[in-house]
Amino acid sequence: MYVAVKGGEAAIANAHSLLADRRRGDRSVPALRLDQIIEQLALGVDRVMSEGSLYDRELAALAIAQARGDMIEAIFLVRAYRTTLPRFGYSRPIDTANMLVERRVSATYKDLPGGQLLGPTFDYTHRLLDPELAAGADVAEPLLRETEAQAMPRVSAILAREGLIEPDGDMPQDHVPGDITREPLEFPMARDIRLQALSRGDEGFLLALGYSTQRGYARNHPFVGEIRIGEVELELDVPELPFSVPLGTVRVTECQMVNQFKGSAKAPPQFTRGYGLVFGQSERKAMAVALCDRALRAKELGEDVVAAAQDEEFVISHSDNVQATGFVEHLKLPHYVDFQAELDLVRRMRTEYDARQNPVKVEEKREAAE
Repeated sequence: MYVAVKGGEAAIANAHSLLADRRRGDRSVPALRLDQIIEQLALGVDRVMSEGSLYDRELAALAIAQARGDMIEAIFLVRAYRTTLPRFGYSRPIDTANMLVERRVSATYKDLPGGQLLGPTFDYTHRLLDPELAAGADVAEPLLRETEAQAMPRVSAILAREGLIEPDGDMPQDHVPGDITREPLEFPMARDIRLQALSRGDEGFLLALGYSTQRGYARNHPFVGEIRIGEVELELDVPELPFSVPLGTVRVTECQMVNQFKGSAKAPPQFTRGYGLVFGQSERKAMAVALCDRALRAKELGEDVVAAAQDEEFVISHSDNVQATGFVEHLKLPHYVDFQAELDLVRRMRTEYDARQNPVKVEEKREAAE
């Protein structure tokens, strides 16, 4: 086995060279620049940042280019690079109520304080391929208008005034949020740790689980209370200073789902919440996270766990696409010794089976061999 690996070094080097050639493609076609990927494939960049747990558009664009557009491979590259970076502190919790909003929609209230902002969205497009885009047609400048900043209270706050939704609850003063990039996962999880894992979980997997909850495989009857996308400011507490230091802004997508809840012995009938927050503009992912978050609160709310989306260990253990990729793709690596052992076992089992089915024929073969 070790000889085979050593003997394959030249083949591996040649495979890397071929990969670089295929990545570059036709030399007569201009090479992609990182700024082109950042500006024109922005949603792909946002996904790599979110699931790679690293907010850096240039690095995400580099990973996409290096991975030839394979998003999970790009996420893997970003995660690997992330582990080399020093950690010098934790920012203060972001306040999405003070977000500089570029998109904000609600499916529960038509008219709500601050209004609804469609922003950039595929929701009302016809899903028809645009031949003008292929021809490189110029894009018209969007219409802009002057507007005054308005307060945009969350939809949950509107319901809370009537006492119709579960309260936010107060964070204990001594509570230190977990960090799944520094500490191994342990079950059962606190909700803050679970939301971290969901935030960087695979979008497709979480989307499928969220969809399953809507089809009856959990007690979910959700409404999109609110989705908001925009820039939020990061601040860092510095021990030597009496004030927090602004570090810059990041774009995030926040989703609050509103769900029916018939109540329990400890809580009256009311709406409950599912929550999702991810890097960049990724509302489908944020919605999927919110659906799964609500499903995973089943035990907390006294509900029966009857579906996969309500099983915390199943969801969290299988939502990480980097771990899933490693475990699935390792099957491509040499397993010669393992297979030979199983091959020998199956041959012996087959011989024993044949002997039970046709003992006369087996005896004739044995005598002929003698």
